[in-house]
Amino acid sequence: MVSAGPSLVHGTAIALAGRAALIRGASGSGKSDLALRCLAQPATGLISAQPLLIADDQVLVESRGGSLLLSCPAAIRGLMEVRGLGVVAVPMQERAELALLVDLVIASEVERLPDANATADLLGVPIRRLALSAFEASAPLKLLLALQGAAVDGQTDR
Repeated sequence: MVSAGPSLVHGTAIALAGRAALIRGASGSGKSDLALRCLAQPATGLISAQPLLIADDQVLVESRGGSLLLSCPAAIRGLMEVRGLGVVAVPMQERAELALLVDLVIASEVERLPDANATADLLGVPIRRLALSAFEASAPLKLLLALQGAAVDGQTDR
């Protein structure tokens, strides 16, 4: 497979233990807010590592051998827009392989038990997809658990 040059995608990307999530949604939908709350989550028994920012607002996506690598445009590297505060510097990771697409939706569109194998295409590559409501209190933990692969074939322990 031929590698393509990077494409610029509107969204916010974070990394956890070398795996990346790309948060997508309309302007004002909570992409940066959700990412900020993810970055504030320390490594715990639930979350395996400290999340780091890759890029806020604009993400470079590069296809390499059937996978997608995310990185940040140089002008905004290590910077995040925090609504009501302004632009702040945050810890970041240079790049990571995309493992999860997070589409922001209204709360009523979040499935109780979604298909753990649901995917969406980005630049012709199928990537695991999760729909979340950005402003739910548990949204950062849901995103990070999904990114580290907590859900297995939609099965839950009861």
